[in-house]
Amino acid sequence: MILSAGIVVVRKEGNEWKYLFLRTYRNWDFPKGVVESTETPIEAAKREVQEEAGITELNFRWGDVFEETLPYSGTGGEKIARYYIAETSQSIVTFSINPELGRPEHHEYRWLSYDEIKELAPKRLFSIIEWANSLLKQNRPTA
Repeated sequence: MILSAGIVVVRKEGNEWKYLFLRTYRNWDFPKGVVESTETPIEAAKREVQEEAGITELNFRWGDVFEETLPYSGTGGEKIARYYIAETSQSIVTFSINPELGRPEHHEYRWLSYDEIKELAPKRLFSIIEWANSLLKQNRPTA
């Protein structure tokens, strides 16, 4: 089983949380990648966000909690993706060139609301989105 790690990157836009979603061809996902043997899953997740989106400012205000997908078929075999959640104030995403591909890994990014992300997300991410949304709701200011 291959373990990937990523981060559900969120930022406040007015009173609404927006989620960073990346597109490779027709596939949408949060920034993530394979955990290397020399790093912990959270280190891999931070590295992937920096490599894939150019985001270095991450606030893990919910701690190092995570949620994992059910096993799914991916490049190289069966995978499980582990996602953390972190807030950023960075709104600009910068795609870097992947040295193995000679081009960026992704074609597009969007900052999406909860309703918008549910429209684009593959089914394997539904539980991750619901988990993240429940954490964001818990941190809403009380009236």
